[in-house]
Amino acid sequence: MKRSPWRYLWKSEDIRKKLLITLLLLVIYRLAANIPVPGINRDVLGALTAAGGASGNLFNLLDLLSGGTVSNFSILAMGVYPYITAQIIIQLLVPIIPALERRLKDNPREGQKWMEKWTVILTIPMALLSAIGQINIFNSMTGGASILNNYGFSGANLLPTIAVLLSMIAGTMFGIWLGQLISEYGIPNQGLSLIIFSGIVSKIPTNFGSMLADKTNGWWLMIIIVAILLLTIFAIVYVQQGRRHVPVLFPGRRVGNRMSMPVRSNLPLMVNMAGMIPLIFAQSFLTFPAIIASYFVNSQTEWVKNLAVGISNTFGGNNLWYSVIYFVLVVLFTFFYTDVMFQQQNYGENLKRQGAQIPGVIRGAPTQKYLTKVQRRITLPGAIFLGLVAVLPYILGIILPVGNSKGLLLISAAGLLIVVGVVRDTFTIIQTELKLHGYEEDLIKG
Repeated sequence: MKRSPWRYLWKSEDIRKKLLITLLLLVIYRLAANIPVPGINRDVLGALTAAGGASGNLFNLLDLLSGGTVSNFSILAMGVYPYITAQIIIQLLVPIIPALERRLKDNPREGQKWMEKWTVILTIPMALLSAIGQINIFNSMTGGASILNNYGFSGANLLPTIAVLLSMIAGTMFGIWLGQLISEYGIPNQGLSLIIFSGIVSKIPTNFGSMLADKTNGWWLMIIIVAILLLTIFAIVYVQQGRRHVPVLFPGRRVGNRMSMPVRSNLPLMVNMAGMIPLIFAQSFLTFPAIIASYFVNSQTEWVKNLAVGISNTFGGNNLWYSVIYFVLVVLFTFFYTDVMFQQQNYGENLKRQGAQIPGVIRGAPTQKYLTKVQRRITLPGAIFLGLVAVLPYILGIILPVGNSKGLLLISAAGLLIVVGVVRDTFTIIQTELKLHGYEEDLIKG
């Protein structure tokens, strides 16, 4: 019988230290999430939180992206999604600008450092635009009342407005910094994902409490949704574990005067290599039309005002067009992010360097081309599945009589993808860390 290496999780001093640092930084983030921006109007914020329809759904979506901080309108109200948006822009520029692509291929490590540096720089103006846009969106939802007591870019309101914007930008950069600290000193490469994860998990008790408050449908609706979520979790894990094993032939080794036989192995390609990143990308991308439209909802030109209102309603969530665009973006971002990651792996050159070969395929560039074709083919069902799960709230909203709980379902189901993805990735990383520290599965007599 096998004994799991997980029993050594707390015994390993290095791993224990990483877990404690991660937990401490997440606690700091959640404490900072309760610090409101200066001059917040609590009455208007309360009315906005209770709003239904497109406005309420957009508010809930932004609340999800910010990790539950929009409902407090704290200094972390934008969460880390301006950084994610900056990442999208930089990654989109790489294949478009040949010089950037060459920089990454010639020196991948330095290229990654360069991308990280400019992503952080680009985050600042993105955060400024997002802060102004977010305030404008909320003010347009309230029917004239301002979410801030003193807001405007002239007269006595100028300095309070600058203070609010600077505090929101500083909050976003603080959240990004905590995420980077988690990736560096805590659980590797999981910082920003865990920041978003912590916000979603913190809202679960409130979400279920709101559902149970419905005296008519509360209990049976909760049972149905929990059953659907459990089935969805099973499906997500099943698809995420999917692999396509490509046969690889490694050359034999010389032992004395003899050559050993070639070794047959395989290269496992994941059905969904991108994990839950496409979902975060798609949601971040979808908020921007509403943010841009918010600058024009009070325009004096009638057609501009009508267009801005139409865009705000379309990208407010909980409608057919929003769901279709959301599905398409998730599928496209899955392919895009998988392609970016797969090209960085450069399997063709790595296998050639090891003298390995896929039977019937020439080494080097043809191998990379063949593997890219295989990867794209197996990514298609994974991308479609991810898109279907992403629009699950809209489907449930049609089938179930949930009334005003549609926004709640949006948070639960969309957050579910992130939660399952983060938990799965975190477990994989911890398991890898255990193996690197020499804690393997060992056999015991039953």
